[in-house]
Amino acid sequence: MASKPHAEATRAPGGMTHGFRALRVRNYRLFWIGQLISLIGTWMQGTAQAWLVLKLTNSPLALGVVTTFQTLPIMALSLFGGAIADRMPKYRLVLGTQLVALFQAAVFGLLVATDHIRLPYIYGLALLLGVINAIDTPTRQSFVSELVGREDLPSAVALNSVLFNSARIVGPVIAGVLIARLGIAPAFYINAASFLGVISGLLLMDRTAFRAAPPKTSDSILRGVKEGLAYAWRTPAVLLVLVVVACIGTFGYNFNVVLPLLAGFVLHTDATGFGLLSACLGAGSLLGALTTAYTRQVTMRRLLVGSGAFSLIFIAVAVSPSFALSTALLVGLGFAGITFATTANTLLQLTVPDALRGRVMSLYILLFAGSTPIGGMLIGTLSTTIGVSPTLALCGGLCLLGVLAVVLYRRRLAASAG
Repeated sequence: MASKPHAEATRAPGGMTHGFRALRVRNYRLFWIGQLISLIGTWMQGTAQAWLVLKLTNSPLALGVVTTFQTLPIMALSLFGGAIADRMPKYRLVLGTQLVALFQAAVFGLLVATDHIRLPYIYGLALLLGVINAIDTPTRQSFVSELVGREDLPSAVALNSVLFNSARIVGPVIAGVLIARLGIAPAFYINAASFLGVISGLLLMDRTAFRAAPPKTSDSILRGVKEGLAYAWRTPAVLLVLVVVACIGTFGYNFNVVLPLLAGFVLHTDATGFGLLSACLGAGSLLGALTTAYTRQVTMRRLLVGSGAFSLIFIAVAVSPSFALSTALLVGLGFAGITFATTANTLLQLTVPDALRGRVMSLYILLFAGSTPIGGMLIGTLSTTIGVSPTLALCGGLCLLGVLAVVLYRRRLAASAG
């Protein structure tokens, strides 16, 4: 048990004022550029997939089921993915997952282009992508520390958020225009080609410069999973972050379901408008990532403020009556959301020892993304029953309730320690 479980801040080594210093490292620079190219394609495919499901079914429930299939493997397998990442060369794992993801996108595009796509095929391809992500995501998260080292890790985490949200702005806009003019299939083909960017970056790296921790091979994968869970449970500085992540991840961060429902059933806009809504969310997220990159301290208080603001704005988005107001609110939602997510990621990565990083980050991914089958199915089912706006307002209220519970529990810990 940490001696000060209520500690207010984790200071990035050397401060956070030089937010882009990780790009000095050539290997990370190659990785960052490749990821930017690939993530633009990923957001294009996500936009196209959601629009395709609504076009085929006009059903919020079907959209929720697709999201469930895509995220269910993360819930089931990400802990094992983190244990594997702590045991095996992360470079080879990332290269392998990118190759399989390229294949998945190419097959998806071919089925759409030849008009052979059916809802069960979408379910199967979403499930395959979920399995890929269950292994790839914790591996990539922990691989970054091997590229830059602990000193530049906060900068790299912030830069990862910058590229993720830059892609979130560009990808949906391109996809919306592309779908309106050329149809859905090209978005999948472009995503398949975009994986060549990250694969090329990996192949160009100097592997002798990796700052790899010695792989842990003495224990079984299951024992490794148990060790990671035990560490998180007995370390309040980690546990409290994960509890907040679980609340927001389950009920709030379901944008693959939320945005199409807002566009199609509340705001009644077309594919271009749907892309614009996604871009507004991404613009706010990018601004939040840049702000976080230049923050001197990464604090638990910042995490709680960001998550609380996210919850309140989410409720406002749910009841917004106009497209213009919704776009403005989505910018704020993106800012608050990425402030919360980046702060949580950085706090964990700076707290956790290198040998446990893959497993603790797999817990972060499990609670942040792996919990979305619950939220996605809840949103899809309730939207069909009581309507989209009441459902989203309820989810925002559940997010806020979780944040308030953590605030009260943290105060209790501080009082008992004082």
